[in-house]
Amino acid sequence: MKIKVGVFFGGKSVEHEVSIISAIQATYSFNKEKYEIIPVYITKENRMFVGEEIGKIEAYKNVKGLLKNSKEIILINENNRLNLVYYPIKKFGNAVYDSIDVAFPIVHGTNVEDGTFQGYLKHLGIPFVGCDVLASAVGMDKYVMKTILKESGIPVLDCCYFDQKRYQKDSDTIMDEIEAKLGYPVIVKPSNLGSSVGIKVARDRDSLSEALEYAFQYAKKVLVEHAITALREINCSVIGDYEEALASECEEPITTDEILSYEDKYLSGGKGNGSKGMSSTKRQLPAQITKEQRDTIRDLAVRTFQALDCNGVARIDLMIDKDTGKIWVNEINTIPGSLAFYLWEALGMKYIELLDRCVSLALKRDRENKEIVYSFDTNILSGVSFGGMKGLKG
Repeated sequence: MKIKVGVFFGGKSVEHEVSIISAIQATYSFNKEKYEIIPVYITKENRMFVGEEIGKIEAYKNVKGLLKNSKEIILINENNRLNLVYYPIKKFGNAVYDSIDVAFPIVHGTNVEDGTFQGYLKHLGIPFVGCDVLASAVGMDKYVMKTILKESGIPVLDCCYFDQKRYQKDSDTIMDEIEAKLGYPVIVKPSNLGSSVGIKVARDRDSLSEALEYAFQYAKKVLVEHAITALREINCSVIGDYEEALASECEEPITTDEILSYEDKYLSGGKGNGSKGMSSTKRQLPAQITKEQRDTIRDLAVRTFQALDCNGVARIDLMIDKDTGKIWVNEINTIPGSLAFYLWEALGMKYIELLDRCVSLALKRDRENKEIVYSFDTNILSGVSFGGMKGLKG
């Protein structure tokens, strides 16, 4: 009997379209003899839709038309299976579109990758692929991630961290602090976004002000780091869990500017590559680095993955300072674009196997979680009297 996998994608995120590309790539690559795939599209208003066209990339050229020809659903757990129930719920006939055994979120960015959607799936009691709630949230918040990695002895750059209210109240003091602690140039980032959205490099006070204003358009909190001028960006994927994790081959993305931009990642693959996602990014694969650098990067990637208690497949982005030779961990993508399958193909692991391992890890975690006691077979309220409900606050 096939395992039914619900692939969820889209959502209320600036990386909505990237998620569609990544997810539809995956749906075509599953082992169809082992899995039955049910694509579930989440709109930017967080409504969920299913239907024959939902898993076809061409249909997203006209989203309004796609939704008109699709069915809206809600999720309801019944007998340890997650039912995809038509919404509004039908009064007569079959109200269930289908059911799934495991959820596979292929979502990117805030409101979906940051633990929000993972918490929803956990609440529904369905096994799901990828990082749990805490690891997802930490992986999305660059400042919290850096704090944990620093405590774990993993090299990360020092930073300044500010919220929008404080910046609006006294922007000059904040820029003074940045200049005193970091100097120029600096890189300004929204604290909780991926895909290089909202990022700018600043080389003086005027461009710093511009970069901060730009970043605050996308997030309430912003991170500022010293920008490495002689920079090489190296990416490495990791698959596994807290017990065992493996590192992929390393890549070096080829940038068109000082930083790897959204356009570099998703729009630079040339005509006809619009559905290839991160797999169409220009890169050197494997990265042209020494064996010692490769070993260090792959080790740091695994240590980062396990320090953050990740699960499934993730991509760790690292930096080499060409002037000093130092290697720094930049950030983690807990659900990387295209699931970083191309980094695994470089080591001989096909996408079909990568997806199979991800589902297996999800089912393993679910079995382990079921061994934990979450409630007691007792009712402590049975003998309690509240005396007419008086004094409850005392």
